[in-house]
Amino acid sequence: MNKQELINAIASGASLSKVEADRALNATTDAITHALAQGNRVQLTGFGSFVVRVRVAHTGRNPQTGDTIKIKASKVAAFKAGKTLKEAVNS
Repeated sequence: MNKQELINAIASGASLSKVEADRALNATTDAITHALAQGNRVQLTGFGSFVVRVRVAHTGRNPQTGDTIKIKASKVAAFKAGKTLKEAVNS
């Protein structure tokens, strides 16, 4: 499912116009992005949680040359599925 298909599903499921559904989806993703950028966790009970995880610095290998390279520490966004979502996917 791509973004436009998701907007269409939101519009039909919530009896909204596609423009309103697009605004709602954008506002949701913007709010989640802003919260994660501040280091906060976003928890949607039953669906899952968005969290920021820290990747430590480590060494890697350039696959083209085989040279060892240093990879800097970084923060990454992660999603952990909730119980209800896991059950829906596995049914």
